[in-house]
Amino acid sequence: MFVERQSLIVWLHSLKQVKTLRKIGNLHYVSRKLKYAVLYVNMDDIDAVTQKLTSYSFVKRVDLSQKPFIKTEFESKKHEKEKDEYKIGI
Repeated sequence: MFVERQSLIVWLHSLKQVKTLRKIGNLHYVSRKLKYAVLYVNMDDIDAVTQKLTSYSFVKRVDLSQKPFIKTEFESKKHEKEKDEYKIGI
């Protein structure tokens, strides 16, 4: 039901053509100072979209976000050790 999505960071020469990026995917954010845009695209279409974006003359480069591949569940080993120490003392 839900489609896996990934963000693309599109570095631009100028911001005049930002409207054309709306046709390709969901435009999430545009930085006017650093001249980049964050675009969300389906993971199945990433290769085709990156090739299409790099063919445009106003695009410097396209970077893939690594967020879907990063582990977001954190563990605290120090906290577990403290629990074991309290059990020993009782």
